[in-house]
Amino acid sequence: MRVLMVEPGMAPYEMELNGLKEMQEAVGGRITAIYPLEEQVALVSNEESIWLKMPFNRSVEGGYGGIFGPFFVCGLSVDSFCSLTPEQMARYQAKYHQAEILLAAHGNEVETLKVEPRTKHSPKPPQQSGPRR
Repeated sequence: MRVLMVEPGMAPYEMELNGLKEMQEAVGGRITAIYPLEEQVALVSNEESIWLKMPFNRSVEGGYGGIFGPFFVCGLSVDSFCSLTPEQMARYQAKYHQAEILLAAHGNEVETLKVEPRTKHSPKPPQQSGPRR
């Protein structure tokens, strides 16, 4: 299934995940899902992220506070997770584009600073020119 992967400090990117094992590898352990949005999508993260001291990732509306560690956004079918549509992929890439730094937490309300994310793939090194004369 095509999902949107969101890692702490990074720009979100598309990823193909097939089966429970790949989902667990993507989030670094046992998975859990939350459904904070009205649309039929899930945010799937590591169930033990706080106890594993994973870094803060993104804030989540609806009284959920925030997610620690990596997570992915996927669609929901009648009885399981499924691929996001191209429209959903674009919408959630924009929604989760900016990385966030956790400043404070007041119960389930978080205060964050939005910052420009790093990209997953490092840029190519500059091409070297010929010998200097």
